[in-house]
Amino acid sequence: MKAKPEGGAGVAVLELVEAKGAALRLKVVAGRAGLAGRVIRQARVQRPGLALTGYTDYIRYGRVQIVGSSEAGYLRKLQARERRAILGKLCRCRISCFVVTKGLVPPRELLAAAEARSIPVLTTPLETTPFIKQLQGLLEERLAARLHLHGVLLDVFGLGVLILGESGIGKSECALDLVDRGHRLVADDVVDVKRTGDELVGVSPELTRYHMELRGLGVLNIKDLYGVSSIRLNKRVELVIQLERWDPGKEYDRLGLRDERFSILGLELKLVRMPVAPGRNIALLVEVAARNQLLREGGYDAARRFVERVDALVSGTARAPRAARRSRRARRPPRRG
Repeated sequence: MKAKPEGGAGVAVLELVEAKGAALRLKVVAGRAGLAGRVIRQARVQRPGLALTGYTDYIRYGRVQIVGSSEAGYLRKLQARERRAILGKLCRCRISCFVVTKGLVPPRELLAAAEARSIPVLTTPLETTPFIKQLQGLLEERLAARLHLHGVLLDVFGLGVLILGESGIGKSECALDLVDRGHRLVADDVVDVKRTGDELVGVSPELTRYHMELRGLGVLNIKDLYGVSSIRLNKRVELVIQLERWDPGKEYDRLGLRDERFSILGLELKLVRMPVAPGRNIALLVEVAARNQLLREGGYDAARRFVERVDALVSGTARAPRAARRSRRARRPPRRG
């Protein structure tokens, strides 16, 4: 099974300049007209390098171009005419923006060429390496692939459990039962999932944060009802449980050997299909599924151990009659000639 993301991600250069709490200390010195239209699509930055010699084949749109001490020093050694020609060619590439670090003064030729093509040129007093580290952290957060899922996310025994299922099947009721048992709610109804590296992190939309909607009771504030220990702001998603209506004609996995996966943003998660029927304690079953997943992650798979024991028992039973026949033949007296 797969869950697909919504449209592509991108950060306008204007958002970078206005980013609060990032401490990037950016100042616009040229190309202000392109702040809203120029978009950053990759968290990795690029240093022009060989492009400053006129070789621009590897300049990639969507990456911030960093001009530090080495780039500025090289440009200063060029004749003004040569500098103007190289920077003019560079600015004819699809550039998202330039950032000049360490409080260096950008070359006039860069300012002129960038202004003519509405390419933002930004400056920062920060050293190059710390600035790149902060910038990439900010961009990774902003550019992380995201999607919205209709479900419930909880922290069950420290494991991020995402409960999915059709509307009205009892996801919220199951989640409330789990909260009442001491587990923690992250999001109900809508779960915002983002991918950061090889992890999926789920959060609740701000509007519905801490809240749960239950038919017959309406909207409840779980934080107010159960206290701050009953909620979490975010949680890594590690297990997916799909609630399904019980179908008497369907064959369900009885041993637990079926290894189904659920794909979210290109990452595969363990999927457990759980039939819902009157009399089944779904919250208890979710707890057991979470405990079992934790055991598997620790290297212990109860279902496979059980099958191995059965196989060993069957193999031993099959060998026993053959061994007994050989023993009886050995005890027979030799025939007389």
